[in-house]
Amino acid sequence: MQKLETYNGFVKRKSVAVMVGKIGIGGSNPVRVQSMTNTDTADVEGTVKQIKELADAGSELVRMTIEKDAMAQAVPEIHRRLHAEGYEDVALIGDFHYNGHILLQKYPELAEALDKYRINPGNVGFGEKHDENFDTFIKLAVKYNKPVRIGVNGGSLDQNLLKKLIDEDNARAPHEQRGANMVFLDAMIESAIQSTQRALSLGMRKDQIIISTKMSGVQEMVYCYSQLAKRTEQPLHLGLTEAGLGDKGIIGSTAALSLLLNQGIGDTIRVSLTPEPGAPRAREVRIAQQVLQSLGLRYFLPQVTSCPGCGRTTSTTFQELAKEVTEYLHHQMPVWKKEGHAGVESMHVAVMGCIVNGPGEAKDANIGISLPGSGENSAAPVFEDGKLVKTLQGPQMKEDFKQMVLAYVQRKYPKAH
Repeated sequence: MQKLETYNGFVKRKSVAVMVGKIGIGGSNPVRVQSMTNTDTADVEGTVKQIKELADAGSELVRMTIEKDAMAQAVPEIHRRLHAEGYEDVALIGDFHYNGHILLQKYPELAEALDKYRINPGNVGFGEKHDENFDTFIKLAVKYNKPVRIGVNGGSLDQNLLKKLIDEDNARAPHEQRGANMVFLDAMIESAIQSTQRALSLGMRKDQIIISTKMSGVQEMVYCYSQLAKRTEQPLHLGLTEAGLGDKGIIGSTAALSLLLNQGIGDTIRVSLTPEPGAPRAREVRIAQQVLQSLGLRYFLPQVTSCPGCGRTTSTTFQELAKEVTEYLHHQMPVWKKEGHAGVESMHVAVMGCIVNGPGEAKDANIGISLPGSGENSAAPVFEDGKLVKTLQGPQMKEDFKQMVLAYVQRKYPKAH
């Protein structure tokens, strides 16, 4: 059975703590948010710009593609510029496929600049070359004292291992056979476990290895990680890979992550969302944060509770105010964070549309307003910490409420001295 420990009031799977740069993963650390650039890593200026955007959105670890000499040569300069511009806390991860063992050997400055290496056991070579290349990669991680993520992917699974497990399954009596899909999932798990054991035998410490088994199916992902959690104490990186566009990607990722996180499984997460053309890459970071905040695992931004509306709320006033307050909180949060208003990220604001649930929800929030529904008195009571403090009316109601939110923050969450 997997061992469990308490974190932030929730039961969390016990895992080894791994330091990636300045970021602790696993152990008693919170679940971390990770992202990945989609720039050409050889483009130093563009990659630095995107990493800063991701870090500003809240990404604690950022992964970069490194597959060519020009990309490998650019990483030390990317590292230097980020440190010079005050982004030394963000952990930089090198994403290697096929030739990572060659690039890390060829460019020592690359090996030094990265905080973690990602290796996919399914595409480091075939036959004898597979083990030789994997061993070289791991020995370089040991040499430079860098942690690794052994990242198994459904789309690039070790075919030799898969064939072996299929043959073994076919040799069983028909009623004992697990079937193609279950054998595939077993191969994902075995690839991660066997690769971890091999890395340990080559000199890596347990506090230097993170594991992932990423795929695009929700139930399949939940099964693999649930089984991994029983078999290892290594930290687990969660992600529904190739999640897709828009609602599909967001809902699929949220479902998979939530099912696992609610069981205490997962030490770092990424939402692998296909961005809309021209959309900011940082959106995946905010979605990952919202998943954690909705589960009560971490707090990043004050949350707004607002009703969906019904026949009692024919006016759009409460919708407009909910939107404006949400945007206001997003805008103010970096300012409040910089000023040292500790705890404001957990603040709860309510914007309700009528008398049915409005006063109750507003009282439950740190600060809340209950707007009048159709045919109700035009007054809007405002509650702070469960007490009625003021009633707003008139065209300035929206601005007045935002000013009350600001005053509440300054009073309730004073600046650090």
